[in-house]
Formats: sequence, C-alpha cells, structure tokens
Amino acid sequence: MPTILRSGPYRFFFYAGDRSEPVHIHVERDDNVAKFWVRPCKLENSGGFGRSELARIYSIVKDHEDRIWEAWYEYFGS
Repeated sequence: MPTILRSGPYRFFFYAGDRSEPVHIHVERDDNVAKFWVRPCKLENSGGFGRSELARIYSIVKDHEDRIWEAWYEYFGS
C-alpha cells in the first residue's frame, strides 16, 4: 500500500490490488477510509467521514490530482 501523500491527519494511498479499477485514491484518518475517483474528482465511498471533512479531503485530492495521477501510473504502469 504505497503512501502517495500525507496532508494534516490524512494519508492518501493505493491498495496493490487496485489496478483493475479507474484511477482513484484512498484516504485514511484513524479508522475512517474514504475513496475518491481522480478524474473527474468524485467521492466513491465516504468511509465514515463527515460531510465537512469530506469537503476538505476533496479539495486536497483536487489540489494534488496530477501528483496522484502520475503516482498511479508509476506504480501500476500503463
């Protein structure tokens, strides 16, 4: 599970078995794990996070969209 980014209390990562799905990122804090599609940025699963916190996470994903996209293809290939 490579960590792509840390921002505040959040860890952004992929699961090794995610290759067959479109580009996305998992975000964890404590016991909560959300999933966002990257392009276009869209929440797939809230994973226990509240609405306002998801809005913050969404902004972080949008701000780092290119970095996440590149990391996906570096890790999984084309």
